Amino acid sequence: MAEEKKNTPAESGAELGAKPGTEFDRRAFFVKLGLGSLSIAAAGTAAFSYQFLSPDVLYEPSPIVNAGKPENYAVDSVTMDVNSGIYLIHAQEGFFALSAVCTHLGCLTAWKPELGIIACPCHGSKFTRFGAKIEGPAPKPLPWLQTSISDEGDLMVDRSITIRPMQFVRV
Repeated sequence: MAEEKKNTPAESGAELGAKPGTEFDRRAFFVKLGLGSLSIAAAGTAAFSYQFLSPDVLYEPSPIVNAGKPENYAVDSVTMDVNSGIYLIHAQEGFFALSAVCTHLGCLTAWKPELGIIACPCHGSKFTRFGAKIEGPAPKPLPWLQTSISDEGDLMVDRSITIRPMQFVRV
């Protein structure tokens, strides 16, 4: 019987022309592949954890609006500031401010001087110039906003503070 000779991995690599000591090791390859995958997963987890733990800061404009000098507003005028979403109204009793955002679904309302009302173009709510609801689906009247006079004599409206109706600022 002829004796069969079994080649060791080093000998078979040498037969294929590979340099000694550089043979392909499957175990080392899969260990490196596994460690690489875990490293990528850990980096992704760290990135999402950092994003979750960092504060979400809203960079919004100040809720306080400078509406200018009182003498710029005629008596019985209703002036809308579209950028800040407010009405500044100069009534006989004094100045006050209303939110221009409809209390139904948040649409921006419009002053209708020919009718003397504030109307919501979205769903038909109507309000008096004092913010009281006349008709429509709006559940509440338009909120009154805190109005004051600054040290420089300007009208200031704080959109973040609602007040009771009929609180006028007299100049």
